[in-house]
Amino acid sequence: MAEKTESELVVDLREQSIETLDDFWDAVTGPCGLPEWFGRNTDAWRDTIQTRGISEVIDRYDVLVVHVDRQGVFAARNREARALRSSFAGRRSRLVVHS
Repeated sequence: MAEKTESELVVDLREQSIETLDDFWDAVTGPCGLPEWFGRNTDAWRDTIQTRGISEVIDRYDVLVVHVDRQGVFAARNREARALRSSFAGRRSRLVVHS
C-alpha cells in the first residue's frame, strides 16, 4: 500500500523588509495566490491557511511553510504580531522564524 507524502508550499520571505502587517500581506499575496478581495487581516489569513477555500494556490498543498527573519513585525511583541504568529497554529501551516 502506498504512503501519502505531504506536499508543501514553501514561501521564503527572509531578507525582505516586513515592518508592518501590510508589508506581510504585500509579500505573501503573489506567492500564495491571494485574491484581490482578500481581507488583509489575521482572521482572513487564518481562514485562508487553516480552513482553506480562499486561495487556489495554497489549497493545492497540504502544508504552507513561511520562512521569515526575526525582525520587524516578527520581532515585535505587540498584539498584531502575536495574532499573526498564532494564526499559523495548526497542522496545515508553519511559520519558521530565523535569527
